Amino acid sequence: MCGRFAIATMPELLRERFGYVDQPNFPPRYNIAPTQPVPVVTIIEGRRRFVLMRWGFLPGWVKDPNEFPLVINIRAETAREKPSFRAAFQRRRGLMPVDGFYEWRRDGRASTPFLIRRRDGGPFAFPALWETWASADGSEIDTAALMTTEATGALQTIHPRAPIILDPKSWEEWLDPATTPDRAEALLKEPLQGELELRRIGLGVNKVSNDGPEIQAEAGEEDLAPPPKATRPPKSVAKPTKTGGGGEQGSLF
Repeated sequence: MCGRFAIATMPELLRERFGYVDQPNFPPRYNIAPTQPVPVVTIIEGRRRFVLMRWGFLPGWVKDPNEFPLVINIRAETAREKPSFRAAFQRRRGLMPVDGFYEWRRDGRASTPFLIRRRDGGPFAFPALWETWASADGSEIDTAALMTTEATGALQTIHPRAPIILDPKSWEEWLDPATTPDRAEALLKEPLQGELELRRIGLGVNKVSNDGPEIQAEAGEEDLAPPPKATRPPKSVAKPTKTGGGGEQGSLF
């Protein structure tokens, strides 16, 4: 699974790497979260294009997006057959440029975040499916989700599933609308997970509003320590009165 990622490669270098004709000025992002705009490279009228899409796939037949689950990851093993993704798998395949993503390992009740990236820090690509969703008023939005498979190697120690890292040699075929579903499915079966490195980082990544390079710094013990337990106030101090409910805000992870 993947619920956060980063893309901070310089726009010129990213354009050269992925070969699209656009010249976007996409700013460095270190903590991209679901529902936010994400860059997707796809084929439009025979040319590679850079398109910003909502991270959260919506099939065209959805009437009310509030009644459809937020789909940010798509299982590669079943995407071809699922009604929600079948048409996109045949005709609307894309690449999601990335230079690092985050995963959380459960350690009892605690969750330890890791940055996962190539050893040389360079960009790579998640295979993605995309769809244009139209609302009742005629407005349209492009939506996308990345594809996952069973984790292998060191990634297995963090989570049973992981995003697919598509071999650059397969990018052209994956994007080509003429590529058959059989061939597209075969391209997903040899991910490059073994070329990645894992770095334990601090808890700053947990907060979506933290979106700077400092969240990728290697963690020390003090960065991972849980907050101290609240102590009971002395009897001589009046406790505040509870004026309403609410409880703790739920975490994305």
